[in-house]
Order: sequence, then C-alpha cells, then structure tokens
Amino acid sequence: MTSTSFSHPLPAHDAPPAATVRGLSKTYGHGDTTVHALRSVDLDLAPGRFTAIMGPSGSGKSTLMHCLAGLDRPTEGTVAIGGVELTSLGDDQLTRFRRDRLGFVFQAFNLLPMLTARQNIMLPFELAGRRLEPGATERIEQVIDVLGLRDRLDHRPGELSGGQQQRVAIARALASDADVVFADEPTGNLDSTASGEVLSFLRRSVTDLGHTVIMVTHELDAAAYADDVVVLADGRIREHLVAPSREQVAATLEAGVR
Repeated sequence: MTSTSFSHPLPAHDAPPAATVRGLSKTYGHGDTTVHALRSVDLDLAPGRFTAIMGPSGSGKSTLMHCLAGLDRPTEGTVAIGGVELTSLGDDQLTRFRRDRLGFVFQAFNLLPMLTARQNIMLPFELAGRRLEPGATERIEQVIDVLGLRDRLDHRPGELSGGQQQRVAIARALASDADVVFADEPTGNLDSTASGEVLSFLRRSVTDLGHTVIMVTHELDAAAYADDVVVLADGRIREHLVAPSREQVAATLEAGVR
C-alpha cells in the first residue's frame, strides 16, 4: 500500500483536530551534513483517538512527536495543539503549555524513587503549585482505578514491577486531564506481558476516559492497539491508516523501506 500524497486531512469529525501540523520541516546541520528529518508534513489527528506513529530508523517519527509536543521547534511550518499554535509561543509560554496541557510517558519511567506511587501521580500539581479543580479528585481516582493501581498507591517505585511503574507514569500523565498524552516507545523497557498490560491501559484511557494518545513505536504488536497508524519514511508521511489490520501496517512499513 503506497500513497503519492503527503497531506492527510482529518477524516470527517464534529470536533476540531487535537493536533494539526502544516508544512512541517525539520533540518539538522548545514551544507553537506544537512539532515532532513521532516519534509513539509501536513497532518491532522482526531481527538479522543489512539494514534501510533511508526517508521524505520531515521524516518522522522521521533522528530515528529517532539515537534508535536513542543519539545523541539521545527525549522519551518506550524504546529497546533487544541487550537493553540505552539510555534508562536515563547519559551516560557511553551514550558507552561507543556506543563498544563500535555502529558508525557517515556520509555524510562521517570518516577522519583523517594515518592510513593500516589505522590508521583500528583507531582505535576505540586510542581505547578496548582490546587485541584472541582471534579479533578474524582477524575484522578477514576484514572487510578482504570489503571489498576489502587493497591499500589503507597508503594515506592523500587517496590513496583516495571509494568506497574509505567502504569504510574501513565496515571501521572492522565491526572491533569491533558489535551494530548504523548507516549515515546512506552513499552521499550518491558517484557511482553507487561507491554500488553501497559498498552491495554493506554487503550482504556482513550476508550473509557476519552483521552487523546499519540504514541511513537516500532512494534507492530503495539500499533495493533491504536485506532490510527501514521507511517513515515524519509521524513514524509507515507500513509495515514485508519483502523488498519496488522497486515496493512506491516505491508506499509515494508514498502517504506524498499
């Protein structure tokens, strides 16, 4: 399966896109050493869906996620999350936006070892000096139950399995009711059983809690949990697949490396 167009408008949907990029390019280096990580990418991602970004090494998938999440600035083009154009924000504004509106789950769990699971979940509120808004406590308790962490809240990271630690990291990302949760290879440090559990919980955060999740992965089994799969090759979107089969994703990835 191939595509000759690199523009992928959002499928018909009543709500505006959760994330939009237009003419997105990112280059590193100069002259003969220039690397074109992204090349004039246009993309819309629907809210309340689980999107996997895939592609071979060097395809630009991590760069795309970093630009979408405001962790890196594009060379050209625009990025908008929830209607806010990130490329127009100053550094301090962008830091606050990431803190208040986005959630992050990384391959390394990034939990503080001296804090309990509950304290790690609540850490973003503590760091921001934010009081819990009405309904926030109920939402956080729901997240804890969906992720199956109720009996692990008083445990520190060293007392939890890798899968449990990643579930705490997911709960922390979801606790603030982020516009978008970005997951960068979230199962990279987990065995197959723990990986399946974590992906199931990410899936449930979309299905049961209505979150928007954008995940970078190289694993077909991980992508199988997603609603949509965006496949990159050479810094361009090769295909934007909606509810694809595992075979469709595999065929698109294989075509992208020929």
